Amino acid sequence: MLLALVSCAGHRAPSSSLKQPPSIRLNHHTVSRGDTLYSIAWRYGKDFRQLAAINGIKPPYSIYPGQRLKLSGVVPLQAASKSPVIAKKPVVKPATPKKAIPAKSKKSLTKSSARQKPQTKHAGTIHWRWPASGQVISKFRPGDPLRKGVDIAGEKGESVSAAADGTVIYAGSALRGYGKLLIVKHSEVYLSAYAHNHRLLVKEGSKVKAGQRIAELGSSGTDRDKLHFEIRKNGQPVDPLAYLP
Repeated sequence: MLLALVSCAGHRAPSSSLKQPPSIRLNHHTVSRGDTLYSIAWRYGKDFRQLAAINGIKPPYSIYPGQRLKLSGVVPLQAASKSPVIAKKPVVKPATPKKAIPAKSKKSLTKSSARQKPQTKHAGTIHWRWPASGQVISKFRPGDPLRKGVDIAGEKGESVSAAADGTVIYAGSALRGYGKLLIVKHSEVYLSAYAHNHRLLVKEGSKVKAGQRIAELGSSGTDRDKLHFEIRKNGQPVDPLAYLP
C-alpha cells in the first residue's frame, strides 16, 4: 500500500489538461457603463452602421447598460411602403428642329458649360496628417491583433493631434488595452483612434480640425510613453502608413 501511495503522489497530470480552452466566438455583447455603439463596434472589428442595423438602432445610436446587442446576424427588412409609387409614362413632345450652330460658337458653348458644372468631392477623400511627431516604433501587420495600427514614440505630455477633420465619438478608458482612448469619426467610412494618452483634451461630440491638439501623449494601458494610432475603414483596421503623408 505504501508503494502504491508513493507511486500515485509522483504521477503528474498530462500537460494537455493545463492548456486554456479554445477561444469562443461571441455572438452577443452586454452593454456596460461607459460603452458606446462606436466603442463596441471598434472592440469587435465591426462596422458601426452594420452593428446598428442588426440591432435596429437608429441615429444618434443611443444604448443603455444591460442592453444585449447582437454582434452578427441579418439586417431586418424594412416595412414595405403602404402606398406604392406608380411610374408615370413619359409625355412625348414633338421634336423641334435644331438650329445649326457655327463651329466657333459651339466650341465656346462647350467650354462655358464645363466651367459651370459643379465639382463634387469623393466621400472617401480625406486629407490625412501625422498625429504625432515621433519615430514609428511598431508597424501595422494584417491579422495580428497586437498590430492593428502604428506605435509612435514620444515623451509624456507631448501633443497628440487630430489626423483629419472629424467628430469625437468616443473619449474614455473602457476599452481594455487602449488606455485613455479617443476615437474620431471622419466620414461614414473612416474612423481613427488615438490610444495610451496621458490626458484627453476633447470630449465626445467635439468637432475637431486636422492638426488640432486633442490629447497629451502618455503610457496609459502600456509600458512606455507612446501613441498607438489606428485607422479603420468600414470597421476594419487598415495600414495607417498607406494614408499618412
